[in-house]
Amino acid sequence: MISDDDYRRLALALPKAVEAAHMGHPDFRVDGRIFATLWPAKRHGVAMLMPEQQEMMMGARPDAFTSAAGAWGRRGSTVIALDRVEEDDLRTALRMAWRNKAPKRLLAELELQEDD
Repeated sequence: MISDDDYRRLALALPKAVEAAHMGHPDFRVDGRIFATLWPAKRHGVAMLMPEQQEMMMGARPDAFTSAAGAWGRRGSTVIALDRVEEDDLRTALRMAWRNKAPKRLLAELELQEDD
C-alpha cells in the first residue's frame, strides 16, 4: 500500500518537481506544468499520461489504474488507487507523466537518474 508520503516522495524525486496546490489538493509540477495530483481523502492519485500510456498501465494493472472520467480520461488522465498500486508501477506512471510535461532541457536529467 502506498501512503500519501510515498506518493509525494516519488513525485518529488523527479528533476525540478515541486509540490503546489490545485483546487484544494496537492499537485506536482515541472516547469509550472502539472504532471500528477494527489487526492488524500479519496486515497488516489492522478497521473497525466498519454492515452497509449494509460492503456498500457490499465492493461498491466487494471486493479490499480483506471481512466479518469470524461474528456480528461480520454486524454490520458489516469487514476491510481493507492491501496492497490505497487511502488514500481507508481514510479513508472509518475516518470511517464513527468516526461510528458517536462521541457526537453530536463529530460536528460531523468535519463541520468535512471542510469544510476
